[in-house]
Amino acid sequence: MPHRNLKIAMLCVHSCPIGSLGSKDTGGMSVYVREVADNLGKMGHAVDVFTRVHDSDYEPVSEMGSNARLIHLPAGEDLEIDKLALFDYLPDFVRNVETFRRHNRLQYDLIFSHYWLSGHAGQLLNRQWCVPHVIMFHTMGAVKNTFAVGEPEPELRIETERKLTHDCDYVITATQQEKKAVIRHYGARPEQVRVIPCGVNPEIFRPIDKVAAKVKLGLNGSKVILCVGRIEPLKGIEQVLRAIPHLPEVKGAKLLVVGGDEQSRSEISRLRRLARDLQIGDSVTFLGLVKQDELPYYYSAADVCVSPSYYESFGLVSLESLSCGTPVVATDVGAARSIIRSEEAGYIVADNSPHRLAGKIALLLSRPNDDPSSISNIRSSVSQFSWARTADGVNRVCQEALADHHTLML
Repeated sequence: MPHRNLKIAMLCVHSCPIGSLGSKDTGGMSVYVREVADNLGKMGHAVDVFTRVHDSDYEPVSEMGSNARLIHLPAGEDLEIDKLALFDYLPDFVRNVETFRRHNRLQYDLIFSHYWLSGHAGQLLNRQWCVPHVIMFHTMGAVKNTFAVGEPEPELRIETERKLTHDCDYVITATQQEKKAVIRHYGARPEQVRVIPCGVNPEIFRPIDKVAAKVKLGLNGSKVILCVGRIEPLKGIEQVLRAIPHLPEVKGAKLLVVGGDEQSRSEISRLRRLARDLQIGDSVTFLGLVKQDELPYYYSAADVCVSPSYYESFGLVSLESLSCGTPVVATDVGAARSIIRSEEAGYIVADNSPHRLAGKIALLLSRPNDDPSSISNIRSSVSQFSWARTADGVNRVCQEALADHHTLML
């Protein structure tokens, strides 16, 4: 299919792509939007990423990468609005996007929405602009509710996702499992759903000498178990805490938990209490938010990274850890089977029961952890996952959506 340079409106309303990773609403989706926008720009497309004003310190318009801009627009009077309450302000956001477009005399060829709230805004714009609309949910409310962990997702989200599935041109998912879920829960047509795996930035996520990384972080040679990501029940961190007492005696072993902000305070407090009840409080450290360029030190210092989630649409943490040469224990969700393909790279467990997690964590803690060839092999095992390849897949979907649209208009 011929390549045409496009003007793309990318919507990420509820979560700023340059927000603090690991906070309540900022995680893998923000990394995805940032990296894909930059790589689409490098391909010759012009990408405007629209998000809601959430912090008065950010410029209204800022560069986000090659041919990519980040545009903050108001939606509602308060900076802090509950995610669900934001739904009622989406028409305001859409009007502000249209005002920005008309003021700058822009014409967009395509809308690419991320998450159900952005999808609803994208559908409103789609009716005005009459251009193709591609959506990526990143997580799905109907799937999250099947696990009955944490607060249930509201019916508004599920019905909106179902409607968007039928109204948009294409749905992008990161895994075959997620494609099957969109078909099963929302009745998507198989040919409408395109699977495009996520990527990793190997220039950021690279191996650092393990001893040097531990010294920098003040770990003094301790064995280190690492968890990274948002702090919420669905991520399964509680199960790692419960696994620690089942580990063979490892003198001075520490569990580091990276992620969480003020909105995660109650969940972190609950996990701290659990750690004390399990008598492992001195071995567990909740580090809060860590900047992305600092994460490689934590991945490299760790002897094992654990991803104990009940549900992941992909699982970027595992990919980042392996790119840093550190093995992973992950539940069999998201892209785990595509990412962890050998015992050298780690283990996949059927579920996040403490005994299962403890058994595999213990195996990795007992291995030599500073063998350069092993670190290199682990890193090279995920070399096929790149954001350039992800963006190439997104480009193909966009070109196809545009071709379909033009055919319909004839």
